[in-house]
Amino acid sequence: MHAIKTFLQDTPEVALFLCLALGYAVGKIRIWKLSLGGVAGTLIVAIFVGMAGKITVNDQVKNIAFAMFIFTLGYISGPIFFASLNRKSLKYGTFTLIEVASVLAITAVATVVMKLDPGTAAGLLAGGATESAAVGTATDAIARLDRPAEEISALQANVGTAYSISYICGLIVVVLLSSQIFPLVMRVNLRDEAAKLWQRLGGGGAESDDEVPAAPDLVGRAFQVRQVAGRTLAAVTADLGGQLTIERILRGGKVVAVADDLELRAGDQVLVVGPRTAMVPAEDAIGPEIVPGKALETTLERDQVVLDHRQDKATTLGDLERKLGHRLYVTGVVREDKELPLRAGMPVQRGDTVQLTGAKADLAKVVPTLGYRLDPTVKADIVYISLGIALGFMIGKIVIPVGSIPLTLGTGGGCLLTGLLFGWFRSRNPKIGQYAPAAADVIKTLGLSVFIAVVGLTSGPQAVELVRKFGVGLPIAGVLMTGIPACLSLFVAWKVMKLPAPLALGAVTGQQCSTPGITAVQQVAGNATPLISYTIVYSLSNVCLPLLGPIAVAMTEALS
Repeated sequence: MHAIKTFLQDTPEVALFLCLALGYAVGKIRIWKLSLGGVAGTLIVAIFVGMAGKITVNDQVKNIAFAMFIFTLGYISGPIFFASLNRKSLKYGTFTLIEVASVLAITAVATVVMKLDPGTAAGLLAGGATESAAVGTATDAIARLDRPAEEISALQANVGTAYSISYICGLIVVVLLSSQIFPLVMRVNLRDEAAKLWQRLGGGGAESDDEVPAAPDLVGRAFQVRQVAGRTLAAVTADLGGQLTIERILRGGKVVAVADDLELRAGDQVLVVGPRTAMVPAEDAIGPEIVPGKALETTLERDQVVLDHRQDKATTLGDLERKLGHRLYVTGVVREDKELPLRAGMPVQRGDTVQLTGAKADLAKVVPTLGYRLDPTVKADIVYISLGIALGFMIGKIVIPVGSIPLTLGTGGGCLLTGLLFGWFRSRNPKIGQYAPAAADVIKTLGLSVFIAVVGLTSGPQAVELVRKFGVGLPIAGVLMTGIPACLSLFVAWKVMKLPAPLALGAVTGQQCSTPGITAVQQVAGNATPLISYTIVYSLSNVCLPLLGPIAVAMTEALS
């Protein structure tokens, strides 16, 4: 055992990545509907490893990892955050304001009653709000306090320990409240309410997240023209409800150019593409279905397009589909890494990533009018991203003294600010700064995980003392930190705003940026309707909550 301890102390890089591996393994363990997730699992494992043997990791590793994470967080959220600053979306900002005001008030009361130090208070806030990024901004703010280096180190360690205790309590509370208790309080069957909302948004039958269709929604079929001989392509398309597209025509074995005014002839072979449900009556309307030869086959392409509404602004998915016409199909909408329901009434906004399927020529015409296409061959513009992070570091160095308290954005606030601005600027100038969602997700996850692992390793030696000092006070405060703002927001959503139950519960989980919470709500709801409000509130809270770390530190200093 001593040999292992010595080895890990001599090679902290090994200890770091072992904590990541074991932490993510622990985070996958599911008890009922709860799992800690990789980040919280990593923190807990790292604290125990740090308790077993004092392991020192260079602080620059922690700073660089956090800068990469927080810049990427801002970069991804930037377009959606600014797009949410409109009359319709800003009403959802009420939930972020409730969260911010509540957690600060509870932190202030806990500080006075329990005599918390700045590190413990900030960690309690970050865990109760289930916002890992606040750990980084708080530790950065503590580093700038006018205190001895040894005391600074102890306070930073307290952030991680208090966060881990408060986070576990917050996770359990938000999942239980949002998915089980709140629907009972509202006296609703969440699955029935979600199905009704699905219908109002333009859905057909209810669609469950647990069910996968046996046949694809978008299909192609070949027919021989009989019934519609002598009619134009435009007239045939209109008769078929405008949902089907004739992509290719063979006449006498030769390909004929597709045009709306083209008159079909008996014996023509046509390739029809469209939704599976709309394809059912096509054979009766056009002619017998045939097996297509190679000459009739065509290839449809898929483009990922980030909306910025360069021309006409579409407010709902149905509105967007009408603007696209009948030759292109929306086959996916993603916001904040969450797939939204493909319903006609589903709101769309700038920053949403829409997957369009259709012919290459049609995509080339339409995509520039909607936004910018994500180039699958480019994963990340390293020049643009590196400049943004460097600028964030420089902004974080700016300190404005206010009395005895040094006010500064720090590394976290500086890189978050530049991430937001660089992400927004990229949305306006799509030729530069591509950051593929998959690549961004890897950098964001790895950066946060490495940062949290270093915090845990540093916190380990002081963890037992902190728990002994405050006892059950920390878990109780953690429960209140999550439960009070959630209850307040439910009242506002349900009684004041009169939101449907799925949207109300989506907003409650979104204000705490709780992925486990929204996952549990979706499972009970049976479809993706809670994501509509969750993604809007999440984008606002994801920017605001990390800024509470330095505020909590300054507030605790003032109250001490």
